[in-house]
Amino acid sequence: MQLILNKVTAHRGSFKLFADNTFSRGLHLVCGAVGSGKSTLALIMAGLLAPDTGVVSCPSVSTSMLSLQFPEYHITGLTLADECRSWGVDTGKILAEEGFVARTTASPLRLSRGELKRLHLACLLANEYDMLLLDEPFSALDCQQKEILCNRIAARNHGITVIFTHEREILPRFERYWEIRNGRLGYLGADPDVLCSTITGGWTTGNRCACHE
Repeated sequence: MQLILNKVTAHRGSFKLFADNTFSRGLHLVCGAVGSGKSTLALIMAGLLAPDTGVVSCPSVSTSMLSLQFPEYHITGLTLADECRSWGVDTGKILAEEGFVARTTASPLRLSRGELKRLHLACLLANEYDMLLLDEPFSALDCQQKEILCNRIAARNHGITVIFTHEREILPRFERYWEIRNGRLGYLGADPDVLCSTITGGWTTGNRCACHE
């Protein structure tokens, strides 16, 4: 099971994003500054945005899901119960776990963004996808909820999981670390070697930390 970016480029005015990398099973972390191209890359990997050049292929990936940064973009139900049912999950269980039992008939748009994010991610993570792409999953969550989310993501042991984020304070233990820098996706290494790469500022598109070479 892989996601292959074969010399992929995307142009936005004077900005150019380039990726020539392969993502395999496991948990990947893609970091980069705000505006570095993380969301654009996520859309390309999900097949929702065609690259200007290059090819994206996903051998053996049958199901995939992209979680957008703003959860309101995903809403399809008129009530919280409807929204849960639209994901095909155990509605009662999800609403109970997230503390929304008394608000079952409320509109999802009546929730705060943090509450809606929690509901959205709970529904999403209750399903198994061969490839799960999470764009800024920690946004709008407080520290406690970020830690809960990290544990849920870490418990996922199926397929490819990619987190796109600019946050580095609270993160699940990942297996591979990537960074978009100056419009190019680079591989820094595997945890815990990634700390060495981050400190030295070097990265490669190979399989080793640049500072080990």
